[in-house]
Amino acid sequence: MSTEVRVFPEKQKNGAGAIRELIDASFKAFSEWDQSKSGDIDWIKRMRYNQTIVSRMGVEIQVSGRSDLLARDIVHIRNGLQDSYIDIGVIVVPSDDFEYYLTDRVANFSYAVRYVEKELREAQTYPIIIIAIEHDGTSSTPIEKKRTNRGRG
Repeated sequence: MSTEVRVFPEKQKNGAGAIRELIDASFKAFSEWDQSKSGDIDWIKRMRYNQTIVSRMGVEIQVSGRSDLLARDIVHIRNGLQDSYIDIGVIVVPSDDFEYYLTDRVANFSYAVRYVEKELREAQTYPIIIIAIEHDGTSSTPIEKKRTNRGRG
């Protein structure tokens, strides 16, 4: 799976919500990924061997929104694990460099690791992987920030 993202090389000039939409579109392009309802794990893949499900992976995408939403993502994964809905959780965050160019106060890789190691230490007992993603280079125009209902008026 590949999603090309080129950023305008200035601090906080690229809309994180639009980048999230690009990532979601890439997941949707593959039929083996199921999108969960709002308030649950973002994406789930059931890995099969000879028609038998051998593992279920849940993915939380944390590239837009506030950094404190990382705790909610960990709770979603914990609940999915406890309910035997998934076997492993993956949290996707922007790299420290990538996050510098995004408008939202999103958790970057360093923050996410520090949060799990220092703030929510119980998460270290869960099968969770934190993955950092990077942008693919620069662009001469910023990625437009999504406008919410509050920002339109």
